[in-house]
Amino acid sequence: MAKAEPEPRARTVLEPLSQFDLSTHSQSPTRSLAISTVSDSQTLIYIGTLAGTLILLQSSPKTTSFLQAITVADGSPIDRIIVLPEIAKLLVLSDGSLFLLDSLLSQPAKRLAFFKGVSAITRRFRSTGNQTESADFIDNTASSSSYSSSSEYASASQRLLQRLSGGIRSNGLKIKESEQQQQQQQQQPSEANNIGHFVFAVVIGKRLMLVELVLGDRVNKTDVDVNGVYGSLVVLKEIQCIDGVITLVWLDDSIVVGTVNGYSLFSCVTGQSGIIFTLPDMSTPPRLKLLWKEWNVLLLVDNVGVLVDEHGRPVGGSLVFRRGGPDSIGEMSSYVVVVRDGKMEVYHKKSGRCSQSISFGGEGVGACIVADEEVGSGKLVAVATPNKVICYRKLPSEEQIKDVLRKKNFKEAIALVEELECDGELSKDMLSFVHAQVGFLLLFDLHFEEAVNHFLQSETMQPSEVFPFIMRDPNRWSLLVPRNRYWGLHPPPKPVEDVVDDGLMAIQRATFLRKAGVETLIDDDFLLNPPSRADLLESAIKNIIRYLEVCREKELTLPVREGVDTLLMYLYRALNRIGDMEKLASSENSCIVEELETLLDDSGHLRTLAFLYASKGISSKALAIWRILARNYSTGLWKDPTLENDIQDTSNNGISSKEIAAVEASKILEESSDQDLVLQHLGWVADISQVLAVQVLTSEKRANQLSPDEVISVIDPRKVEIFQRYLQWLIEDQDCDDSQFHTLYALSLAKSAIEAFEAENTYQNSDIGRIDKTVISDNRMNSIFESPVRERLQMFLSSSDLYEPEDVLDLIEGSELWLEKAILYRKLGQEALVLQILALKLEDSEAAEQYCAEIGRPDAYMQLLDMYLDPQDGKEPMFKAAVRLLHNHGESLDPLQVLEKLSPDMPLQLASETILRMFRARLHHHRQGQIVRNMSRAVDIDARLARLEERSRHVQINDESLCDSCHARLGTKLFAMYPDDTIVCYKCFRRQGESTSVTGRNFKQDILIKPGWLVTQ
Repeated sequence: MAKAEPEPRARTVLEPLSQFDLSTHSQSPTRSLAISTVSDSQTLIYIGTLAGTLILLQSSPKTTSFLQAITVADGSPIDRIIVLPEIAKLLVLSDGSLFLLDSLLSQPAKRLAFFKGVSAITRRFRSTGNQTESADFIDNTASSSSYSSSSEYASASQRLLQRLSGGIRSNGLKIKESEQQQQQQQQQPSEANNIGHFVFAVVIGKRLMLVELVLGDRVNKTDVDVNGVYGSLVVLKEIQCIDGVITLVWLDDSIVVGTVNGYSLFSCVTGQSGIIFTLPDMSTPPRLKLLWKEWNVLLLVDNVGVLVDEHGRPVGGSLVFRRGGPDSIGEMSSYVVVVRDGKMEVYHKKSGRCSQSISFGGEGVGACIVADEEVGSGKLVAVATPNKVICYRKLPSEEQIKDVLRKKNFKEAIALVEELECDGELSKDMLSFVHAQVGFLLLFDLHFEEAVNHFLQSETMQPSEVFPFIMRDPNRWSLLVPRNRYWGLHPPPKPVEDVVDDGLMAIQRATFLRKAGVETLIDDDFLLNPPSRADLLESAIKNIIRYLEVCREKELTLPVREGVDTLLMYLYRALNRIGDMEKLASSENSCIVEELETLLDDSGHLRTLAFLYASKGISSKALAIWRILARNYSTGLWKDPTLENDIQDTSNNGISSKEIAAVEASKILEESSDQDLVLQHLGWVADISQVLAVQVLTSEKRANQLSPDEVISVIDPRKVEIFQRYLQWLIEDQDCDDSQFHTLYALSLAKSAIEAFEAENTYQNSDIGRIDKTVISDNRMNSIFESPVRERLQMFLSSSDLYEPEDVLDLIEGSELWLEKAILYRKLGQEALVLQILALKLEDSEAAEQYCAEIGRPDAYMQLLDMYLDPQDGKEPMFKAAVRLLHNHGESLDPLQVLEKLSPDMPLQLASETILRMFRARLHHHRQGQIVRNMSRAVDIDARLARLEERSRHVQINDESLCDSCHARLGTKLFAMYPDDTIVCYKCFRRQGESTSVTGRNFKQDILIKPGWLVTQ
């Protein structure tokens, strides 16, 4: 015997509908049972007894009543009852004979002749998916057997064969389309056209006979009897069977038979058979049950129900019955119902789990029978004991789920819903609905994590449904909360504080009840380890936060999105999750500022409030908060992450926090086009970081740039670098050509350069290593320019032509900025002063010589030489510089003037070699000039000669000569010849031009070179 799985927590699939006591109508035990649903409110129940009495009961939703009783076979048990609801007839097997009765038992039973010793009978069923079924039961030899002795019956058999081979289904068979059309045309209430299409398999000894029920008192009767019980069984085919058949089922073309030895499969078309299963020696009797919903057959093997298809192949899993082999098997929708020893068990077909166990009689009650509609709605089953009948109806799906939820079996409820959805009894929306319902029940049971997990699995739940758990009603979003959407299994929504308080009180009551021996539905973990209120509140808030964070990623309406973001901020604040608060406030959000500003201000979360103002475009309020935080950040709630390593230096803490406030403010100011607002807050940002101030002024993010005049007027004169960097940005990046700004920039740089030069001279001996760390930090933060101020001044003075040189020169006149003066004098065109500064003040011979080269006149070098030899102001002559000048540029100087300029005091050994080299260079230059002049003359002569040769060329033209362009005869016409020897008429020459020949060659661009005595190609 197979081992059954442990019993799960029970569900309620079936509920009792009505009960009837049979002892008042029959003292004989029940032998067989069948039901037939007439309408939604009426079901007929047929009970066959061991004494041969057939009892008819009528079951309604409220009661079961007695209708009729009739004796079929006195003293013989009624073994099988087959209901034919289409024709309101019953086919009964008793004492080896078949009897035909009307469905209301109003007339005596009629024994069907020629059939005795019947051991089993079944009706033929056709699966809905089998559309290519063969119905050729009668072979060529069968038509000539003893059953076709008369020509009339042969005709009837031939007509029946045609019905089984074409047309549409009728009771699992097919009829011809012509007959179908006749039936549609003759729409009679009695449905007489459907009579005569009922096929059965009958086992008599070792014969398996396929027969058809034909109503009427004889085979060839034309006026069929609808209300009577006249009828006959016509044999269609006979198949050799096996002995000892107890039960059988006919599905499509296959007949499954069961004996004490096992189960076999017969084909109604070919007659061939095969063994499906062999039963062990001590096994329970064989039982077969057609499961019409899936069109499978259940074979009982000991306590295991094996499912096979119409070909005898196992399908799906097996059902293991916990109480051993059942007395009877029934079907109810997606469940298999079995009875044994006064107990009924309900098993799910796919999962194989026992969903429900019902006791309807005490132990030793005797054999029990369960019956269902063989093909019907599957909403009702009847169970019969020897002396009573009980009707059960299937509980609606929603009621099943509610019942499980009331028992707090949440996992079981979800499993049930998934099974019902898989069976097609529930929609996907209902699954989402149940997930939400389970979530609310878990929430009120203080299982917040599991509750949110179910909320997230619900596709239909709205985020607004959790709003009442966060904020008390009434509030801005009260009207968004759906009302009365669930089954009323949980209390109305209320704030989580109240949920936790009520839950803790329930735990306390359950603890007292448990001590008194009363069982409760409270979780055992809570009873053994009662949680604290703080832990429960934290868990509730964390999980609601998790749900709202997921909801933010969904497509929501604007009011719901506002509620989600605003209430999410509430929850972040409740847990003091400052990082999440600031992240939400600084990102794109739908928070309602009016709902949060007072809350955040009172709790001191000013940074979050500033971020929120900025995200909503309320820049003035955001900047005001950052200004307050920058002034006194020690009272803020945010901690500098760079100072979390136990650094005790308070000065670093203040500076770092102020910088962060300035950074956040600068982000707002960089995008703002409100000039008054930017200039209002520029000052305090500049006090903290000049770099940030410059970023604000030079930002390209704003739509409209600030007025330069207004900006310059408000810049603190002490913030020189900000002033200079802003002017530099105007001039270099914005291409400003206003001479006023150029002059201001030059003057500011000059003043800074003078101060830097003086400071450098003053502190040139100071100890740099003793500079305070705070100063280093300031320098790092305020480092706007990478290059020194003098370098920037020199570069600007050299590159710009729009400033006033005289103004700058007046400023630096008394300073030691000689190079800057040289640049200015150069702008003014005072070459002598420039050379004097470069050569004498700066002693930069290379720069002086380069400036002479830029002037481009030989007298500049002579002027420089004169300065070297006679420096004036009591300075010694600069003989080495003079020798260097003569060495580099002596060939461009007049030797006589040089000799005149040389001082008698100059050592001869310094000048002799240089003068000699100068003379040699002079002579070389002269001779080189002569060579160039003579070669130029030669080239000119060669060109003249080539031109003369071209002009003196002769061309012979005759009557056959043609123009290379228009191909006209030249004859005595004027013509022209190009250097590439092409000849054209004068007309084509005027059109072509003198520089482009017929071949397309342009002689001005592509010069034709012909070899000469000097020039070769």
